[in-house]
Amino acid sequence: MRYAGSAAGRYRHRLVLVSILVALFMVAEAATGYLAGSLSLLADAGHMLSDVQGLGLALLALWWATRPAHAPHTYGHYRAEVLAALANGLALFGVAGYIIYEAYGRFQDPQTVDALPVLAVGGLGLLVNLSSMALLKDGSRDSLNIKGAYLHVLGDMLGSLGVIASVAIILAVGWLYADPLFSVLIALFLAVRTLPLLRDSLHVLLEGTPAHIDTVVMEKALRQVPGVVGVHDLHVWTITSGMDVVSAHVTVEAGNSHEVLEELQGALKGRFGLCHSTLQLEEQREEGATECVCTFLP
Repeated sequence: MRYAGSAAGRYRHRLVLVSILVALFMVAEAATGYLAGSLSLLADAGHMLSDVQGLGLALLALWWATRPAHAPHTYGHYRAEVLAALANGLALFGVAGYIIYEAYGRFQDPQTVDALPVLAVGGLGLLVNLSSMALLKDGSRDSLNIKGAYLHVLGDMLGSLGVIASVAIILAVGWLYADPLFSVLIALFLAVRTLPLLRDSLHVLLEGTPAHIDTVVMEKALRQVPGVVGVHDLHVWTITSGMDVVSAHVTVEAGNSHEVLEELQGALKGRFGLCHSTLQLEEQREEGATECVCTFLP
């Protein structure tokens, strides 16, 4: 079976550019956070480190997915993209947990922050992250792999906002708890936004039906094709984002299998957007008896 490139493949060059931007800024942010004593800035730099790893994992999965199908892997390696999305989701949870752990220590022993350098780096980081989000936003709707990368960058953008807000409060009223407080808020928001990524990745890996497809409606639509007697063993699943496939056994009246097959193909493609189908037609010979006649695999 051959497929066009996956949904994530269309955004590969954007992913490369974002990876470079994030890696360069991560170094500057970590150095400034360490010298200025800002936990929120160091937390954001730590999250950026996970971003660099996550973006690299997404790129690796994209490369792996382009490897051709062969006997041990007849579907190819597209599932690498889904595995990368799952790994990035778990990594984001780990980062959120670490930030909360570090913030707990700062609540016990608040640290002074050299506010002006932190504010400058936080503002620059906000611009970098907003630019990265703009590059990945479209792809995040189409691909779990790109969505995982996008959530990493979204977390960084929130981190930059948190850094700016905490420093502004420290400069205005000298409240040192603002630094760990905003770190915790960022971590909690990031964890909540990551849950759908984990859920959707596991759904694909467990061969779940795509969320936008109702198999009950699909079965009714196939039964309405002239010449169709019955439908059974209907399965719809996702190989990777943008690659949904369907298989089914269809009982048809004897003598018009070819015409029915074309109608079934048109219904699946036109109404449900499914271009990759495996349909086994079984002609009804007599009451309760069927005969397998053909298989369709575009």
